[in-house]
Amino acid sequence: MSNKMASAATLVQPSGEMWKKIRVELNEDVNTRDRDVEAIKEWLRKQPHLPDEWDTQRITTFLRGCNFSMEKCKRKLDMYFTMRAACPEFFTNRDMSRPELRELMTNGQAPPLPGLTPEGRRVIIARGHDLDTHQLNDAFKIAMMIGDIRLKEEIEGVAGDVYILDASVVNASHIGRISIPSVKKFLICVQEAYPVKLKEVHVVNASPLIDAVVTMIKPFLKEKIRNRIFIHTEMESLQKYIPKDILPEEYGGDAGPVDVYNEAWIKKLEDYTDWFKSEESVKANEALRPGKPTNYDELFGIEGSFRQLSID
Repeated sequence: MSNKMASAATLVQPSGEMWKKIRVELNEDVNTRDRDVEAIKEWLRKQPHLPDEWDTQRITTFLRGCNFSMEKCKRKLDMYFTMRAACPEFFTNRDMSRPELRELMTNGQAPPLPGLTPEGRRVIIARGHDLDTHQLNDAFKIAMMIGDIRLKEEIEGVAGDVYILDASVVNASHIGRISIPSVKKFLICVQEAYPVKLKEVHVVNASPLIDAVVTMIKPFLKEKIRNRIFIHTEMESLQKYIPKDILPEEYGGDAGPVDVYNEAWIKKLEDYTDWFKSEESVKANEALRPGKPTNYDELFGIEGSFRQLSID
């Protein structure tokens, strides 16, 4: 990977005053952090259905996402390993050299940007040149591949995520073809199993159709998330939230084209191929879970109504 490509896929970490401010936000005490990590490692070893060993970096990322609440962290980790077993469509065959995955990431771009907002938040852009609803599961797979790399590479911990969703390619024909069970599974995965702090969602290039879609899904979101969705009809209003120096040029910023970041992330995902393969076996074993095994249909509410999801 060239230096330019590498830097486009590098996750710049907070430092100095920003780093100190984020520690307070994450409830992180550097004096007791190692002890907390060891306590989680000890807990993992005692769970017959979960992996015995997991690395310090990813456990630390989970603790940060849970504001260092031990009980919440245990619940999230259990759900993370459970989802890895429950959703093979998301967590197996994660090989970016597969033509269909490479083509999908080229067309449907979702790169995290290197820089941070003044609050120390990571910005992720999701946009597509061409939307094929049949590829939804693979699109969700790529999103969680990026998520798993971030568990390792957000070394210092950021103050949350900001998503820019570019709705320019969404049309009425897509809406009826979107698989609600797939979307639901993905949302449960992201919200219940990953240590994500979703701070803002900015929908750009929105049409009246997007207003209808957002209105449709809002009842399934908690109020604080509903209040974090912003719909922009022009880029100037987006720049009130995200500074121009980290925004790509397509969104009125000074940080070059989205393609540069996307290509760099395709290369990064390729570089991680062996790691993704070795991680496939890292998942819950329901046969060994104390009490009764997880009922996947119940978990995803396949039988019941769309359950309300929680995000912190």
